[in-house]
Amino acid sequence: MTDADPTPPGPTEWGTTPGVGPWDGPLPDDPRYDRDLLRDGDTRNVVDAYRYWTREAIIADIDERRHRLHVAIENFGNDANIGAVVRTANAFAVDTVHIVGKRRWNRRGAMVTDRYQRLRHHATTAELLDYAAERGLEVVAVDNVPGSVRLEHTRLPLDCLLIFGQEGPGISPEAQNGAAMTVSIAQFGSTRSVNAAVAAGIAMHAWITAHADTARAW
Repeated sequence: MTDADPTPPGPTEWGTTPGVGPWDGPLPDDPRYDRDLLRDGDTRNVVDAYRYWTREAIIADIDERRHRLHVAIENFGNDANIGAVVRTANAFAVDTVHIVGKRRWNRRGAMVTDRYQRLRHHATTAELLDYAAERGLEVVAVDNVPGSVRLEHTRLPLDCLLIFGQEGPGISPEAQNGAAMTVSIAQFGSTRSVNAAVAAGIAMHAWITAHADTARAW
C-alpha cells in the first residue's frame, strides 16, 4: 500500500504492533469479553470482530459459522504441514480437522489457531473412513495420481471429507481406495507436486467457492 492509497488495513493485525491496547472508555457489559484482555490489551492472532473476546466465546461463535466440510491429513511420517493445514481450515471455518496416524504433530505452523479449531485423531485410515461413512460424508482424496479428475472441473460435494497425504508419498492406497473420487490440481511447471499444505488450501477454497455464503466472510 502506498502513502496515497486510501485502502484501510485488513481484518488481521499486519502492522508493526500486532493487536490492540487496553480498552478505551467504559468497559462493556458483555459476558463475551475477557476482563484481563480489556485491561491489558489483545495481541492474539484473531480478526478484529473477536478482539477482547474470551476463547470460549470465540469458539462458540465460530461453531455457529462452521461449514459442512471436513479435512483429514495422514500423519504416518510426522508431517510438518499439519499446522499450516489447521490454520487454513480455521480461516475457512472447516467443521473438523482429522489427523490420521501419529497423534503428535508440530503445532508451530498453526499459529495458535488450533485453540479455536475442532481436531480429531484417528489411529488408522480405516477408522477415519468408518467415521465418514457413519456421518454421511463423501470422501474425496486429493492427489495427482493416475485416474484422478481435475479439481478445476469438479464440484465438490456439500457434505465432504477431503483427505490429503503426507509430504512425499502422498495419499495412502487405503485412502485412495476408500474415496469416492480422487481430484488433482492442475500444474504447469516442472515440479511433480505442490506442497501438501498448499494443495489443502487450494482444495478447501474450491469447496468454499462452491458452497459457502461469502457474504458472511470477514
